[in-house]
Amino acid sequence: MTEATVYQLAQVNIGRLKAPLDSPQLKAFVDNLDPVNADADSADGFVWRLEDESGDATDIAVFGDEWLIINMSVWRDTNALTAYMYQGRHREMLARRREFFERVQEAMVALWWVPAGHRPTVAEAESRLLHLRANGPTPYAFTLRTPYPPQGAEPVTALEIPDDLGCPA
Repeated sequence: MTEATVYQLAQVNIGRLKAPLDSPQLKAFVDNLDPVNADADSADGFVWRLEDESGDATDIAVFGDEWLIINMSVWRDTNALTAYMYQGRHREMLARRREFFERVQEAMVALWWVPAGHRPTVAEAESRLLHLRANGPTPYAFTLRTPYPPQGAEPVTALEIPDDLGCPA
């Protein structure tokens, strides 16, 4: 078994809402949740995503803050995640993120490697984000701009991020 099949990439991103999910200001975001999630579910390299009974994760609490929402998923590798992030509906919504989410200074996105088959918990994701905020990118929690390889794998280089979108990670 190769390293690529031993480890998979977990990602978490959280956002501080500008308004309640049922507000007119967030209508476009909410209306696109199901289609964007469906695109992820069918994307090459997608493994799993956190969801509640409604099929998304908008009712799952993170850091005990009702204005924060979470997205967490597992992917084959950084290339698969990046290919999904910067195309189609997800790219369109990413470009509009300032309409829906507050701009914050602290890290809101973290990546880390998990053993194949592992499904990260919200507590695990919170721990990775807090570590990234306190220590910057390390093998424990990193970003697409400063990636780390899975344990025992060859070093990786930073991925090219489209200039018009920036990097949420």
